[in-house]
Amino acid sequence: MKHLAAYLLLGLGGNTSPSAEDVKGVLSSVGIDADSDRLDKLIKELEGKDLQELIAEGSQKLASVPSGGGGGGGAAAPAAGAAAGGAAAEEKAPEKEPEKEEESDEDMGFGLFD
Repeated sequence: MKHLAAYLLLGLGGNTSPSAEDVKGVLSSVGIDADSDRLDKLIKELEGKDLQELIAEGSQKLASVPSGGGGGGGAAAPAAGAAAGGAAAEEKAPEKEPEKEEESDEDMGFGLFD
């Protein structure tokens, strides 16, 4: 993913045909080492192809993938509070104390561009 992201950034910057060295330069500028095997495979796969066309084709393919769920009913509006008028405003529910958030390893052992 990091290689593709760097490749796309170079494409957005005007480099219509980024080389492996260009991608390595982008990655090294932010302290990331490039995997030569993966990078070479990416360059071979994208060689001679238009990035805008590839993105458009990918978007069409994603649009045809079922995303599940038929929806469902929405939540009902709290009509009782409106019907009670001012009485509901006077009776305040006791405020809950914010729950303590436990520290967790949110990155699950890897970073976004590792």
